Amino acid sequence: MDLAVLRRAVDYGAASDAAALSMKNRLRDLRSERGWSQGDLAARLAVSRQTVNAIETEKYDPSLPLAFRIARQFALPIEKIFEDGEGKRR
Repeated sequence: MDLAVLRRAVDYGAASDAAALSMKNRLRDLRSERGWSQGDLAARLAVSRQTVNAIETEKYDPSLPLAFRIARQFALPIEKIFEDGEGKRR
């Protein structure tokens, strides 16, 4: 991520720059395929249901340790669940 873009997003609240910083994810689809509620997944990950909701709605990017726990829960590489918004998911 370009530091100048990050500074503009933080300093000036540039919506388009801030949106580019958000990671896209497949968490809702993966969870639904397994018939799990947000609460079920939250319990498996040892986080709150609100955290799962915030990640699914792309209002919150998980920490790296949490992203690894999510990947392990679904037995997928992280890049099959998350993308940085600039590249395409593999």
